[in-house]
Amino acid sequence: MSTKPKLYYFDGRGKMESIRWLLAASGVEFEEEFLETRDQYEKLLQGGSLLFQQVPMVEMDGMKMVQTRAILSYIAAKYNLYGKDLKERALIDMYVGGTDDLMGFILMFPFLSAEDKEKQRALIIQKATSRYFPVYEKVLKDHGQDFLVGNNFSWADVHLLEAILMVEEKKSDVLSGFPQLQAFKARISSIPAIKKFLEPGSQRKPVPDDKYVETVRRVLRMYYDVKAN
Repeated sequence: MSTKPKLYYFDGRGKMESIRWLLAASGVEFEEEFLETRDQYEKLLQGGSLLFQQVPMVEMDGMKMVQTRAILSYIAAKYNLYGKDLKERALIDMYVGGTDDLMGFILMFPFLSAEDKEKQRALIIQKATSRYFPVYEKVLKDHGQDFLVGNNFSWADVHLLEAILMVEEKKSDVLSGFPQLQAFKARISSIPAIKKFLEPGSQRKPVPDDKYVETVRRVLRMYYDVKAN
């Protein structure tokens, strides 16, 4: 029986992508079962695997874990990416919460109409450059260290790099006014486990396409249009 974590989700980013990132950053190999039909989803529901009737779900260490934040917290703690004490953990939680908020504007993007996508793209860039990136730029500048918390590589660094790359997909030069974040991106991207995950052929998922959107809508029976913020 495989001891690798097994991820149950769609063949695309969504809320599972941050879990893939954190496992990869921890040097952990994992398997995936992609949901392609409603029957697969119903089987998980009927088997009691989905505690709150939703994915992502990760089978790991004898548990079937749901709730993205709980899964990420467990992985971060297990692989020493969650700070050395409660104060560092609180900082990591705050910084991860901020990047989560920013990612939330991006996760819904593929499900919008063409008109709403243009509005959302502008909103994402505005939020990133005026609310979120300035915070991390200041943190890095003020303490003069390589990482966000305690000068040790943590979940917060992984999550921020993921967010930066997601926003750059909407505007490639979005970091032009943030020299600290430019240097941070280069540093974190060069960490061997991260570098490997960023290479072609890894389990990192591409920008969501129409096929991904159609699969999610069909499996989850999303018959409504998502509205932009």
